[in-house]
Amino acid sequence: MNGGARLCIARHGETDWNAAGILQGWSDVPLNAAGRAQAQRLAADFSACGFVAVWSSPLLRALETASIIADRLGLPPPRCHDGLKERHFGIIQGVPKIELAELNPLLLQQILKRNPAAEFVDGESMDEFADRVLAALGEIAAQPGPLLVITHGWVLDVVTRQLRGLPRDALLGHKPGNGECLWLDAVAVAEKESAIITDS
Repeated sequence: MNGGARLCIARHGETDWNAAGILQGWSDVPLNAAGRAQAQRLAADFSACGFVAVWSSPLLRALETASIIADRLGLPPPRCHDGLKERHFGIIQGVPKIELAELNPLLLQQILKRNPAAEFVDGESMDEFADRVLAALGEIAAQPGPLLVITHGWVLDVVTRQLRGLPRDALLGHKPGNGECLWLDAVAVAEKESAIITDS
């Protein structure tokens, strides 16, 4: 890995389900027109960053965002990693938040607060989710950079907690917007991931 390599981790562009407040998780939803425009703006913003490769979650909304950016920057097609997928929300995937307010208001409040301790029937636990995300970023961080990684909102939460040295169940009080980015040193990611694997 290049000593000065950096990662830019960005959330995908908007989908119709984002706009309608429907829980996506692993549901494969494409970008809408606003999301494609966001991807184009990101590509313009990244034009001078010198990325050598783009990585992506295989979910369509992330891969479409990554493909638009890679094409605009003249880079090879994005490489996908399953570890970058959004947290699996189990049986509530595809459920509108307004409907969840009737079915399970407590769970909805946890989701709105982005509480990592929320439990999803038939979904992933926080430890399962965080372990796979950090393992994926550890593998990606071993590649020459700088690298662009297109992923999902709860993934950015995992990375933010890890970089700040916060517990996995810490509330952050901020929801990453579509197209929001987090920059970090690839070396730091690899070192912190090594520590996590050792400690977990």
